[in-house]
Amino acid sequence: MAVYKIFPSQDATIYSGYPSMNTGLDEVLEASTNFQSGDTNINGLYPQASRFLIKFDQSEINDVINNKISGSTWAANLKGFVSKIEGLSGTTTLLANALYEDWNMGTGKYLSSPEVQNGVSWTWTDYSGSTKWTTGSYIPGSTGSYNLTTNPYSYGGGVWYINNQLSQTFNFYSDLDLSFNVTDIIINWYSSSFNNYGLIIRQNDSQEFINNPLVQTELKYFSRDTHTIYPPQLEFKWNDFTYSTGSLTVLNTTPAVVNIDQNAGIFYSSSINVFRVNSAPEYPARVWSTGSWYTTNYALPTSSYYAVKDLDTNEYVIDFDSTYTKLSCDTSGSYFTMYMNGLEPERYYKILIQTTINGSTIVFDSDYIFKVVNG
Repeated sequence: MAVYKIFPSQDATIYSGYPSMNTGLDEVLEASTNFQSGDTNINGLYPQASRFLIKFDQSEINDVINNKISGSTWAANLKGFVSKIEGLSGTTTLLANALYEDWNMGTGKYLSSPEVQNGVSWTWTDYSGSTKWTTGSYIPGSTGSYNLTTNPYSYGGGVWYINNQLSQTFNFYSDLDLSFNVTDIIINWYSSSFNNYGLIIRQNDSQEFINNPLVQTELKYFSRDTHTIYPPQLEFKWNDFTYSTGSLTVLNTTPAVVNIDQNAGIFYSSSINVFRVNSAPEYPARVWSTGSWYTTNYALPTSSYYAVKDLDTNEYVIDFDSTYTKLSCDTSGSYFTMYMNGLEPERYYKILIQTTINGSTIVFDSDYIFKVVNG
């Protein structure tokens, strides 16, 4: 099984309260609603909204589909990691759509003084005074939204495709990280049915521009320019599972011993490594033999998976997945392939193995550790 990650080529947040402000180099992305003053040229208090744009390089997407993915089952997910959440309601919903018009990231930051206007903003697709986002007479298959009744300065805010709209709803106890299954959008980009201008993430229409200062929801996520280990990513997973044990015996007793082979310990971020998973009963049955049973490798059952944790934070960077992290097997034993590009460099990681034997699910966590370095 395989997991491959690519990172954004561009991202930025656009703010209705600051119609020409660019935030292309800001450390966070924001899809919030609030009720406050904005641009100093605009008087009074009024509802505001922010939305964020994110784009992945089409050549990288094509390379994954053409040269990495094997097998017929694959999926792509947009992953984003929470920076700050406030004012969450019981059913706060974020929407994701493919953008219909192109944009330029720019080099601004939120509330820089003087205000940077050299990239995308609520009003402009490129820079202040360039091309405005379309706000009416939309081409069939596309739309946009703005609100003239509560904010006469909110023209713009992006234009997006109607089809393949995605949603994610949060409540008080939800995992607040973003995870949109964007497979259909990726397929449309790959086939050129849609132009790849990236994605727009925003709150549901019914939650934006609410004329009530008591209803303000702040949703912030780390951007590509974050100084943390949590930049957004496009995660590809595919099913290349094969299982042929040859003369190997399938492990069917517990307790058992599992070890990871072909682990050099240090890998460059461009490395691709096949980890071998050696297994055997911890207490083999007594038999007369001229050799050691401890040198005999067993195959793990078909219901066996791997996961990867960041050693410092103890967070899963690749979680167990019954479809996409399943261990394959050949005549030498069980194995899986890992692409190191999706792991933050200069950090240590730990491999975990999960299997089911005789109805019992067992996780082997014996400090199978490696490090990814720049290069």
